[in-house]
Amino acid sequence: MIALYIVLAIVVILVIVVVVSSIKIVNQNEVFMIERLGKFYKKAQSGLNLIVPFIDRVVNRVDLRTQVIDSPPQSVITRDNVSISIDAIVYFRVTDPYNATYQIDDVFLALEYLTATNLRDVIGSLDLDETLSSREQINTRLRVSLDEATDPWGVKVERVEVKNINPPSDIREAMEKQMRAEREKRAAILTAEGEKQAAITQAEGRKQAVILEAEAVKESNIRRAEGEAMAIRQIAEAEANKIQMIYDALRNANVDERMLAIKGIEAFEHLAESDNKVFVPYESTAVMGAFGAVQSLLGGDKKAQD
Repeated sequence: MIALYIVLAIVVILVIVVVVSSIKIVNQNEVFMIERLGKFYKKAQSGLNLIVPFIDRVVNRVDLRTQVIDSPPQSVITRDNVSISIDAIVYFRVTDPYNATYQIDDVFLALEYLTATNLRDVIGSLDLDETLSSREQINTRLRVSLDEATDPWGVKVERVEVKNINPPSDIREAMEKQMRAEREKRAAILTAEGEKQAAITQAEGRKQAVILEAEAVKESNIRRAEGEAMAIRQIAEAEANKIQMIYDALRNANVDERMLAIKGIEAFEHLAESDNKVFVPYESTAVMGAFGAVQSLLGGDKKAQD
């Protein structure tokens, strides 16, 4: 009786083991590659999957998400024979689980070796300066080369990024000195340009000041000349009005020539008899001439009236 219970227990255990081993739960973004009797049978998708125990087996679990390989630093030589250390990061994704299982043994190891060899090939075709300044070009060339090489494996290389480029210490020191010299050169150029611009600005300012001062002097002279001309014009007009008034007064008074001459002589006599000493210049004849002109004018007017 006890032996029967033992047998039943063993059978139950075996049934449980068989049932459990026949159930396979596949996670999201994963694929199970299942073989039956040593031959590929099917791809188990995400969810609950049943297999035949002891006949079917899972030979590979393929992750369909984007995966990352951090390539270790590699010592490579540039086209101008400079040894540098460089490493890269590769982003890839399995697009064909069948080929990734049966066309390559280890995708990760193969990609790591491919990255190292392609880095040597790409960097070997560039100078050191091109290597340091052409990261995008290196990334693109690596991605294209790796994608072509891994396509038969059902792998898609999505992105390659060069992480570090480390030249030798003596090259770094020379580059730092060159950069320092370039910075000092640019600083000197900027200082000289600033001083030049400041000198130009000051010269322009002085030039504008001289021009404005000259314009002010010119305007002042013009205004002064205009004022003087206006004053002369007004004086001349006043003198003309004065003479016209005298002429009109004499003409209206009907003064004849003899009376005008007598009055002029009497005026000179009164001046000579006074206590004040009067010096009559030679130009007094001009005064007498003026009297004569007035007399002729008066005479002409009288004849016109007759």
